[in-house]
Amino acid sequence: MRCSERNRETKETRISVTLSLDGGAVDIKTGIGFFDHMLTALAFYAGWGLALTAEGDLHVDGHHTVEDTGIVLGQALREAVGDKKGIRRFGSAFVPMDEALCFTALDFSNRPFLVFDAPMPQPMIGDYDACLTVEFMRALAMNAGLTLHQKCHYGANAHHITEGLFKSLGLALKDAARVEGAAVTSTKGVL
Repeated sequence: MRCSERNRETKETRISVTLSLDGGAVDIKTGIGFFDHMLTALAFYAGWGLALTAEGDLHVDGHHTVEDTGIVLGQALREAVGDKKGIRRFGSAFVPMDEALCFTALDFSNRPFLVFDAPMPQPMIGDYDACLTVEFMRALAMNAGLTLHQKCHYGANAHHITEGLFKSLGLALKDAARVEGAAVTSTKGVL
């Protein structure tokens, strides 16, 4: 089973994640409506089962909740993928969202890195600070061991841009985690 359960508790947040790479129910509760919507889209397009609850210091702002969610989800993803034997390893996807066109490319390389090129035209999307998208993606990449590249080629609406980034991430993760054989996909023999 490609599953993981992870928890993290700090003075700022309490995060709980149950992840199945092979599907299942999706139930997200972070206290930030738009972020719940994005995580639900991510899980749907990745083909995951995901139960995620986050309680954070939202009276301050959403930063700690969003970043810590990325940390814990990244740790769960790393654990669920395991030794990476047989996975495709690489994934990429374009997603058009109305006027926006977004792209994600990634590698389960165990060499975490983020390249993020997606300016947000509006600072807020409901109660979600648009600048937190890069914070989530960085935390996810660093803790999952992903090399992650994301780009918005064009777009005028921060909601559409963010949604395109999360959906393309889900599609790329689904592709990269797909089991195609028995060996590690690397000329080195290990990742």
